Amino acid sequence: MLPPPELDHRIAGIAALDQPLRRSLYRLLSARDGWTTRDEAAEALGVARSVAAFHLDKLADAGVVDVTYERTTGRTGPGAGRPSKLYRPSDDEVSASVPERRYDLAGSLLAAAADDASTTGAPIADCLRATAQAAGRRVGEEASDAAPSAERSGDGRQVVLDALARHGYQPELGDHDEIALTNCPFHRLAQQHRTLVCGMNLDFLDGLLEGMGSNDGLSARLAPAPGYCCVRIAAA
Repeated sequence: MLPPPELDHRIAGIAALDQPLRRSLYRLLSARDGWTTRDEAAEALGVARSVAAFHLDKLADAGVVDVTYERTTGRTGPGAGRPSKLYRPSDDEVSASVPERRYDLAGSLLAAAADDASTTGAPIADCLRATAQAAGRRVGEEASDAAPSAERSGDGRQVVLDALARHGYQPELGDHDEIALTNCPFHRLAQQHRTLVCGMNLDFLDGLLEGMGSNDGLSARLAPAPGYCCVRIAAA
């Protein structure tokens, strides 16, 4: 299965920094408060304005930096000139892994569960189960809402496959239309804390299927096997 567009986009963002001047530009923008013009970037790095502009636009195309336009001369109205193009680092983090991992999601779920446990006094295992299921439901609902109406009213399994692929599971259909997950987004954590992480993963996917309202009656179950995620999905 081809990598999801989100992973392609993240890899492209990192690849855009695989050039010395672009890395220098990115460090320059990161060290400054607010927006930076092409002229300011060129002067700071001692390069031609056209060179700075070219590489800044490459970073912008890759989503590594944000762009805005404004007049920097302080003049307004007719004759004030064209607005300048300004840049600053994007608020989005630039990261990618192959195979895809989602340790940010795991960390968020574990932190939320720990916070809930400290507030309510409930066992952290119960809090993690509820947190993972709630997060999965939100993801499933969003995926269902974003799917074309023809897919939602049809088989529905393709919508589930697409959602799983977007979250790094690399799903594939096996015997009896069972969905095997050829990648675990929490691989390293699962190796170190298998019971905890695999249980969290199962709860997350249970919530995702519930949120999608799959009309195929799909359910998730633990089925560890070498080379696969610990969870498999099939019709109940």
